[in-house]
Amino acid sequence: MAKSELEGVALTGLVQDGAQEQSGALWRLRRRTRQLDANVVRFPAGGTVAAHTEAEVDVLVLVVAGGGTLTVAGTARDLAPGAVVLVPRGDARAIEAGPGGLVLLTAHRRRTGLRIGRRTPVRAGAAQCAVHLVCTNCRRHAIEADARFCSACGTPLPERAAPR
Repeated sequence: MAKSELEGVALTGLVQDGAQEQSGALWRLRRRTRQLDANVVRFPAGGTVAAHTEAEVDVLVLVVAGGGTLTVAGTARDLAPGAVVLVPRGDARAIEAGPGGLVLLTAHRRRTGLRIGRRTPVRAGAAQCAVHLVCTNCRRHAIEADARFCSACGTPLPERAAPR
């Protein structure tokens, strides 16, 4: 059996080295054969992730720095460094960073890979390209044509324009 390459990051250095105005994913697991997804995400002061539901995976959240509010299934919880919260799949959740911003480590089972086909049917004549889906916060392009949130920073993506 070959030795696995360890993958990790020093959280303290990552948070201190990054510019406070930098937002979005500061670090993520990259190994293709992993069973786990983990990300360190920074939200600027007042940054938000709109209420949404994750149907596929539970998410473990560790507050690394800053503070804010996590609302799960209508219940708001204050976040402070060191707080660990399990957000169950199927529960609506939203995040709002406090005045000093917020840095989170999130971890969850890796989602299933991309599959050929669509989760939702596309109306005849509707655009089938994700090019117009660009995050207004970090300017990242969406990967999936039916994406609703930015995969880097969690900002809601613009609504798809109606076909002409």
